[in-house]
Amino acid sequence: MSLLRSAQLNGHEPHAYLKDVLTRLPTHRASDIATLLPHRWQPTVALG
Repeated sequence: MSLLRSAQLNGHEPHAYLKDVLTRLPTHRASDIATLLPHRWQPTVALG
């Protein structure tokens, strides 16, 4: 739950954040995992 709250506090819609992260996770490099944290995350597609 704190991950979703962190996404909210960083101005992200929690559902979109979680969906994107869970979609990317299986193919994401372990060395780049920090890019999926809410304060660094950038969506893969424009949301709107």
